[in-house]
Amino acid sequence: MFDRKIISLRTPYTHSPYLMPVHNSKLKKQKHNSNQDRRTNYLDIVRENEDFEKYYKTQNICPPEEWDELKKHLQLNLPTGFRITSFPRYEAQALLSLVKSTFFKDLFSVQNAESDSTKPLALPWYPDQYGWQIQITRNDIRKSEVYFRLHNFLNSETKSGNISRQEVVSMIPPILLNVESHHKVLDMCAAPGSKTAQLIEQLHSTCEDAVPTGIVVANDIDNQRCYMLVHQAKRLNSPCAIIVNHDAAVMPNFVVNEKNDQSSILKFDRILCDVPCSGDGTMRKNPDIWTKWNAANGNNLHGVQIRILKRGLEMLEIGGRLVYSTCSLNPIENEAVIHRLLVDAADSVQLVDVSASLPGLKFTSGLSHWRPASKDLVFYDKYEDVPEKWRTVVRPFMFPPSREEAFKFNLDRCIRILPHQQNTGGFFVAVLTKSKPLPWEAQITPKSESETIGDVESNCLQEKRRPKKRVKLGYKEDPFVFFSDDEDVWKSIRDFYDAQTNNVLPSCLFTRCLTGKKKNIYVCSPLMQKILTDNQNNIKIINSGVRLFVRCDKKTMGCAFRLAQEGVLNMQSFFGSKRLIRVARKDFVNMLMHSDPAHPLGIEELDEETQEKLKNFDTGSCIIQLLDETLPFYIAGWRGTRSLRAYIALDDSIHYLRILGEDVSAFDVNKFKKIENDPEPNENGENSKKNCEDDVDDETSDA
Repeated sequence: MFDRKIISLRTPYTHSPYLMPVHNSKLKKQKHNSNQDRRTNYLDIVRENEDFEKYYKTQNICPPEEWDELKKHLQLNLPTGFRITSFPRYEAQALLSLVKSTFFKDLFSVQNAESDSTKPLALPWYPDQYGWQIQITRNDIRKSEVYFRLHNFLNSETKSGNISRQEVVSMIPPILLNVESHHKVLDMCAAPGSKTAQLIEQLHSTCEDAVPTGIVVANDIDNQRCYMLVHQAKRLNSPCAIIVNHDAAVMPNFVVNEKNDQSSILKFDRILCDVPCSGDGTMRKNPDIWTKWNAANGNNLHGVQIRILKRGLEMLEIGGRLVYSTCSLNPIENEAVIHRLLVDAADSVQLVDVSASLPGLKFTSGLSHWRPASKDLVFYDKYEDVPEKWRTVVRPFMFPPSREEAFKFNLDRCIRILPHQQNTGGFFVAVLTKSKPLPWEAQITPKSESETIGDVESNCLQEKRRPKKRVKLGYKEDPFVFFSDDEDVWKSIRDFYDAQTNNVLPSCLFTRCLTGKKKNIYVCSPLMQKILTDNQNNIKIINSGVRLFVRCDKKTMGCAFRLAQEGVLNMQSFFGSKRLIRVARKDFVNMLMHSDPAHPLGIEELDEETQEKLKNFDTGSCIIQLLDETLPFYIAGWRGTRSLRAYIALDDSIHYLRILGEDVSAFDVNKFKKIENDPEPNENGENSKKNCEDDVDDETSDA
């Protein structure tokens, strides 16, 4: 389910492939270059562009006296940003305490670390101090053991889903959506998925003791980039997330079939519309934009952006909230899009004032006046002044409202974040709410299932008559096959694990194969089960659900399936005490230290109380719970004939050990210690010191 190869298709200008074909051709060339080659090229880039400077000075995106400071920050490398996963809350709080007391304490001991420029900063506007920014470069990582340890920590915790590295300004849109556990949420242009992960966190963080009734739908136009979304969703182990693959501008409706044979269109309570953009707000992270920037980039994307925004509002429930965002500074991609939407939507959509929602964030209000320009950097005050040759590029709706009418649109409620204000990237955010149907929305009445099928058949007939186009469809996805009432493997699972029969189990269990042995069994929430069942034929679904059981044909176990750790994390409350073993901290730590299946912890090495519990405990898969009121960890385990061990990944073991305050240095690869102990050439004739000078890659984070 989650074993697709993750392929990064990041482009210089945007995080979604709506732009010109030239970007893809450049990508193909870049794929053959090494990381070192790309970094060398980045170092050679002159971070200057006269057209860029002229354009934004003309737009007055900041006061003239601040321009030099803005430009200076755009020419600097971007600080590192990361956030702590906010659920379960007790775990997030423990990890936050560890970060502040251990890793940041060490940072302060580094020479000059007490200066404001390098001091770790808790983002004042991010809830509960879970968002952080620190000025750390690859050069710091190579030269300082303290920074290297922090980098290792971030890597390890990112793999286990407890930390996400992300540009700090891109954390803002999900916060402004105000997601609650019952909301149906849509992320329209989601890859690579950092914001999607935030939305999933918010869905769960307000509903920690149960499966949320809401859902998160993450969509992207690029089939291969959808597997980056799968990777992000897998890290959070949510049964309420689904990954789909469509062009957001023409995204199909989700249909929900009712018991009375009627079908209705699913509307969303919250929608994130983080549209593809020219990305000049990311110059600090993508310096090649300096060499490629021109005024036409934003003009070319305006049409795509307004189409995606309109489609998002069509899919939004009355009373729902939509956040529009870009990592661009350009008013043509920002205020001009919002202005055009407000004109078309009349009084059905309003801009929301969210200035008080982000305490401590420095930003500028949205512009009410700007000047469109053609590629040759000639500015125009009205469409009539545009020469004929540029009229397909500079369009009438790109112009601002008249100064007399500007007050009606409240464009000052938009938020533009400039790099010099808080040492970040550039970003734009606008929050919209829908008070009634849009003027162009058809009044759709619920249809019976037969009528819906008729519509589908009619559409198929029309498609056959149209000229065929070659379309790259990507992978052909396996079906979602849900358990039937008399599923043959359910009885053995239910009896062995003392599983509850309710609205989740077994009706929400499914596999991805129609025939043959079931290898993996997944689980999803009840609403997700309905969406998957009703939309497999009209929505291109890439992935959903969480792996709960894995086939394990052990003759010594009374069931053919073992528990998977990712399912245990959120579904442990659905099982009784029959396969649950509660252990004290000492035993829990020892099992994590001996999670290697080749060297498990013998039962005789456990506390006498634990040994007594295991006397009548059958061999096979089980759930191990830590007896601790503040940290009630649940992990998948295995009771062998002479052993008891944790059945989890190494990164998960290290995470729990860290939270419990144990020494995990034995698991770290400390290149600095290696240099001290082994300065001689290695077996390949190379000095091991070379290892610490290799570049260290950061995991991809979205802008």
